[in-house]
Amino acid sequence: MTASKQQEAEAEHDPQVVVTPADATHSSRHDKGLWRDLTSYWILGLCNNYGYVVMLSAAHDIIKQFNPNDEAAESDSGRNCHLVSTGAILLADVLPSLFVKMLMPFFPFWVNFRIALAVIFSAAGFLLVGFAEAEWMALLGVIITSASSGIGETTFLAYSSRYNKNVISTWSSGTGGAGVIGSLSYASLRSLDFSPRDTMLIMLIFPAIEAFAFWLLLRRPQVDILPVTTVESTEVLISDEKPLVGFKEKFFYIKHLVKYMLPLCLVYFFEYFINQGLFELVYFEDIFLDKDSQYRWLNVDYQIGVFISRSSVNVFQLDKIWLMSIFQFINVIYFLTEVIWWYTPSIWIVFAIVLWEGLLGGGAYVNTFYKMSKEISPERQQFAMAMVVQSDSYGIALAGFLAIPVHNAICGLPAAVRSVVW
Repeated sequence: MTASKQQEAEAEHDPQVVVTPADATHSSRHDKGLWRDLTSYWILGLCNNYGYVVMLSAAHDIIKQFNPNDEAAESDSGRNCHLVSTGAILLADVLPSLFVKMLMPFFPFWVNFRIALAVIFSAAGFLLVGFAEAEWMALLGVIITSASSGIGETTFLAYSSRYNKNVISTWSSGTGGAGVIGSLSYASLRSLDFSPRDTMLIMLIFPAIEAFAFWLLLRRPQVDILPVTTVESTEVLISDEKPLVGFKEKFFYIKHLVKYMLPLCLVYFFEYFINQGLFELVYFEDIFLDKDSQYRWLNVDYQIGVFISRSSVNVFQLDKIWLMSIFQFINVIYFLTEVIWWYTPSIWIVFAIVLWEGLLGGGAYVNTFYKMSKEISPERQQFAMAMVVQSDSYGIALAGFLAIPVHNAICGLPAAVRSVVW
């Protein structure tokens, strides 16, 4: 079947379909090579977010190795919590990525240069942290790793507009997998007595895998420029669907993206406010897990929820993303009251709610971008994806700033007593 006839068939099957060269090449259900694109985007999602997760997991070790005798000041209220929350660490890991995400949509889309930069930055981040002889070198490694993640996320999601829309689901699944694999691999290597330096050197394999997936496994689009829409039906391409050109057009188009950006921003704001300001204050005495283990396993539980929901869009879709922000706000109310009064009788209830929290966060992410892949024309998807992907970073950064004073205020309250324990 020729490309023209294939386009006619697709348009006849669904009158709303607008066919692009990339769609003609990569979207056919009979495309035997489609597995390469789907697999590549899963691997790219994993590798792109892996460094971010590892640096967040390793942050305490990174700081501790340069301050071995510096015991953090604890609250004198009896709550046994540190007066500086993990929100401070979160900011160091998210702000560079946010800055990059804000700038990248307005720069030329030189995809090979961008990905090369992301791979080099990722490897440099691991090396700097691994071989750091001063605290500033380790922090520079964290910053560079964060920038690598920002470059990769904006570029890969924008580039997805040239492929089958299902690469969005495999990308999201891969980023969810990065949370589980990243946190577990770091914890496992450290528990096997690998030094922080050796652990970072082992993880250099992930930038190499990212390069392999992009340049060797992922197929090139038929037209490696902005897709040009061809309509093989009676429909006429309306002027509002032309590609965005220039800073002014792109800037004024952002208002059309607020309906995607605001719910996603709120979900991640509530989510990371819990994770970075309140998780550390959830504590059950005299159970099978000590305080530090409770914190680590709550984070693993959260990452499992994220992975499940980010992998679920082909099974379940939810158009009303704002519902997830409401449910996540309810989670904030629960955790805020729990860390003040300690009224939950069993840690298993907390594990269940944390899993639900992760499901909401991952679900908001994947459903937002999947919805965009269906509702926004291919000519505008590249810019739209690159803009909306900033939303979660805005929410995370705001959560980091708010989590620090709230965490410290709760630390100053009189210690609570858990009166009912199952």
